[in-house]
Amino acid sequence: MSSLSSSLLQAPTSLFSSPPCSSTHKSFNFQFPSICSSRRRRSFVLRSAADDVYVLDPPPPPPPPPSENSKSEVIASLKLKLLSVVSGLNRGLAADEDDLRRADAAAKELEAAAGLVDLSVNIEKLQGRWKLIYSSAFSSRTLGGSRPGPPTGRLLPITLGQVFQRIDVLSKDFDNIVDLELGAPWPLPRVEVTATLAHKFELIESAKIKITFEKTTVKTKGNLSQLPPLEIPRIPDALRPPSNTGRGEFEVTYVDTDTRITRGDRSELRVFVIS
Repeated sequence: MSSLSSSLLQAPTSLFSSPPCSSTHKSFNFQFPSICSSRRRRSFVLRSAADDVYVLDPPPPPPPPPSENSKSEVIASLKLKLLSVVSGLNRGLAADEDDLRRADAAAKELEAAAGLVDLSVNIEKLQGRWKLIYSSAFSSRTLGGSRPGPPTGRLLPITLGQVFQRIDVLSKDFDNIVDLELGAPWPLPRVEVTATLAHKFELIESAKIKITFEKTTVKTKGNLSQLPPLEIPRIPDALRPPSNTGRGEFEVTYVDTDTRITRGDRSELRVFVIS
């Protein structure tokens, strides 16, 4: 009897004392399915949480920089676009405001794609005889562009021919060469002349050129080609008007083996091709 009482007193304690997961209790042949089942489920949930680890894929690598070939193709396309825009404008003499804006925008696209010019390391790119195919200043209808110059058209019978720049990087010679056709009273024939405006140049920044005027030489052509050239010396600085100092600056904003773009100190855009 005493042993039975002792067993009954111990049963509640053993009931809450987390018995092992067996099917039968030693004293009462009592099963604990709910406790063991909950333990098994809890263990399963913990294992599931530990197993479900999400591994993120690494971000894709950045795109490779454009190759030299693709950049060259873009530059060639933009250069062709610029040449197409300025063609038919008679070097700018026939350009209106819309033409000026289109030419400027096309030049800026090419300049941006090619990057900055550094003539301090490749000044030899300037070498040669360059033909002017466009000047935004010629839209002013004067041969001086935005600078003082003789007008073209009805006031004076002057026809502008080809315009060239001849650059020698060794001697620092910088010559503007202009073909002109001058009208004459009837029955005299028109006179063709070539005016050469000789300058010296110096590189004052990585892409900026300063030119200083020295003299003008006028040579007749055609039937009068046997005449000696006429040399017009530089006007002394003391006698020069303030608007014509005989000096100028411009920046080379694009240059390659056959095309050159410059922007002058009076916002003049010029486009040249090698001749």
